[in-house]
Amino acid sequence: MDFKDNAEEAAFRTEVRDFIKKEVKGDEQMEEMERGMYRGAFERLKDLRGKLSKRGWIAPAWPKEYGGAGLSVMHQFIMNEEFAENRVPPVGGMGTSMVGPTIITHGNDDQKKEHLSRILNGEVQWCQGFSEPGSGSDLASLQTRAVKDGDDYIINGQKIWTSGAQYAHWMFMLARTDPDAPKHKGISYFLVDMKSPGVEVRPLTNLANQNMFNEVFFDNVRVPARNIVGEVNRGWYVGTTTLDFERSSIGSAVGMGLQVQSLIKFASQHEADGQSRSGYMSSVKAELAERYIEVNLARMMSYRVVTMQAKGMIPNHEASMSKLFSSELTQRISRTGMKVLGLYGQLWGDEAPMKGRYEGSYMTSLASTIAGGTSEIQRNIIAQRGLGLPRD
Repeated sequence: MDFKDNAEEAAFRTEVRDFIKKEVKGDEQMEEMERGMYRGAFERLKDLRGKLSKRGWIAPAWPKEYGGAGLSVMHQFIMNEEFAENRVPPVGGMGTSMVGPTIITHGNDDQKKEHLSRILNGEVQWCQGFSEPGSGSDLASLQTRAVKDGDDYIINGQKIWTSGAQYAHWMFMLARTDPDAPKHKGISYFLVDMKSPGVEVRPLTNLANQNMFNEVFFDNVRVPARNIVGEVNRGWYVGTTTLDFERSSIGSAVGMGLQVQSLIKFASQHEADGQSRSGYMSSVKAELAERYIEVNLARMMSYRVVTMQAKGMIPNHEASMSKLFSSELTQRISRTGMKVLGLYGQLWGDEAPMKGRYEGSYMTSLASTIAGGTSEIQRNIIAQRGLGLPRD
């Protein structure tokens, strides 16, 4: 792994930094998104989206014929890293990071023409319909059914933990089209208009009193057969392509680093004001030092993944290692934040210390080791595919 940019990469990094300095005001918008006020933040990102679109930077690694900049994986990584360092919020969402690349890889010409430009101009927001109440870690056991009826499929079932479904215009989802086939081979990948009759979205409130995700019900929802991406009954393999994208998690690693730096600053000020308790500050210092080391380790894991991608390799257990470590680190940072703040950590709102950020993050972090693949599943992948251990 070469930690230094080559001449071309260094020039691009400078270009991105200059763009951020001149065109972007990211802190307030990112804080708003972190606190769960997603709708307002997304509405105010239209100006930023327009500036990025002119450069092809909404999806810089997409081919130019699809509206991207035709840049390399490393250029995409550099842009993500610099945006995260400067607290610039992402503007493309699941459209650019997940379903768009999947349509480019597996979609037909009509699907590319219909969806890709609308993803890039921000006209359409997407949500992901994979998990079900009884099919989370074992996703291939999903039971949502899609039955062929002429030129359409009729979908019945339920999805859960669907982030942003209350705002989404379209969903990319998996449904079972052959109940008699082995569970991985009877699934198809659908693109579903969320305004279709029979689609019902019910928001779920998390511990932090935020409506970040939802459950979605399908009652005889009619979806055109032309909205299947890839082959019928081969949707599992299309779905794994979706999950392959955006694996480096550099934004997460950088974001955690910024959190730790802010906690160090707060603790230093707390000590300087003479408010520290006996024995308290030495304990906090040791814990913050551990978190600082860990966020840098998380960053190194991200570098490893993107280095593999840049060489044309497909990260597998390496991506699981990064996900596992980062999600558990998120919880440790939240616990440390509550310790640094003491009783003030229970407060929330703009008047609270650090704007009450850790009151919410402490509770929402509980789900980080479940969402996107549980820690147990990640450890299984590392054991079997990384260490070569048997399944039983």
